[in-house]
Amino acid sequence: HITPEKFYVEACDDGADDVLAIDRVSTEVTLTVKKDVPPSAVTKPIYGILGTIRLVAGTYLIVITKKKKVGEIFSHAIWKATDFDILSYKKTMLHLTDIQLQDNKVFLSMLSHVLSVDGFYFSTTYDLTHTLQRLANTSPEFQEMSLLER
Repeated sequence: HITPEKFYVEACDDGADDVLAIDRVSTEVTLTVKKDVPPSAVTKPIYGILGTIRLVAGTYLIVITKKKKVGEIFSHAIWKATDFDILSYKKTMLHLTDIQLQDNKVFLSMLSHVLSVDGFYFSTTYDLTHTLQRLANTSPEFQEMSLLER
């Protein structure tokens, strides 16, 4: 969900009430609940957050907007991110000079090119960042932690 003040990322899991709120001015990230999302917010479906990047115009949020299932590991779905949106934290670009606007446009184009290259994979239930050997040698507490906590 997008408002002029915040991005709200809502989990689609059954029973999930938590919403990640990202302040577009302070860039502060907090956890809130669904009822805090304003009804006026523009809603867009996404499949994940790739991250943030700071360019000339300010900070941008990179989100996955399309995915394709490419396989499974131990019954865990593995997805390939196939399309992305680059969302500006700033509401306007009026604070930039013409040269800064051009530089920002070039950087956004370069970023879009990198994102169009194959190779962005993810799983919502399996840790792709560690080898199977490393995962086998970790404690049960580590394996019970969410992927975000790891």
